Amino acid sequence: MKRRLFLPVLIMVALAGCSIPVDVPPSPTALPTDTPQPTGIVAPTFTPISLLTQVATPTSAPNAVGTQAPTPGAGTPFCDDPRARELIASFGKAVADKDGKLLSSLVSPSEGMDVRFYRDGNVVNYDVEHALFVFETTFQADWGLSFGSGQSTFGSFQEIILPSLQTVFTPTAVLECNQLKLGGASYVPAWPYKEFNYYSVHFPGTDAYGGLDWQTWAVGMDMSSGKPMLAAFVHYVWEP
Repeated sequence: MKRRLFLPVLIMVALAGCSIPVDVPPSPTALPTDTPQPTGIVAPTFTPISLLTQVATPTSAPNAVGTQAPTPGAGTPFCDDPRARELIASFGKAVADKDGKLLSSLVSPSEGMDVRFYRDGNVVNYDVEHALFVFETTFQADWGLSFGSGQSTFGSFQEIILPSLQTVFTPTAVLECNQLKLGGASYVPAWPYKEFNYYSVHFPGTDAYGGLDWQTWAVGMDMSSGKPMLAAFVHYVWEP
């Protein structure tokens, strides 16, 4: 009889020693982890911007002095709005000081800023973020085919665009509202952005080159924010 009782008791004691106490937490189990992914932090450098290509369609012939006939809308409230000229003056300051922070504050948040070095070349669009670093970036953009060599022009904004802007956007520049002020051209000039009013900012050239080194930047402005904002730049020069 004692042997019959002893064996069940022994089995119960052995089972009790193998069970996990309820007041002790189980050991933690390692969870599977994915390969670490890059964070969302972007270094303050310029990243490639997609290129758009658009060919300007001639709309009117230049008159005898090289100025395109006024675009419909010349003399409208836009041309009477002093903020448009103030915007151009602020842009000139940003260019002179290479001030990306000032420039980015002038760019249309909805449209960005199109830049066209050749009037019928590639368009490079800078949004507000990229405009902030436009004077620092070394990104080689494709500006289109040179009318001189016929070869593609590659270079950064500061290499290709900035020198021309520094020549044209000075306190002595000639401004014309909603018409293209040129120094004489072998082509029919046209403003390709019908949705934007614009100003011509004209450098008449130098006597050393008989005025053939004239340059004009036409500046299109977006009014969707309730005030003029930079939206488009098109470059015009004498072409052989």
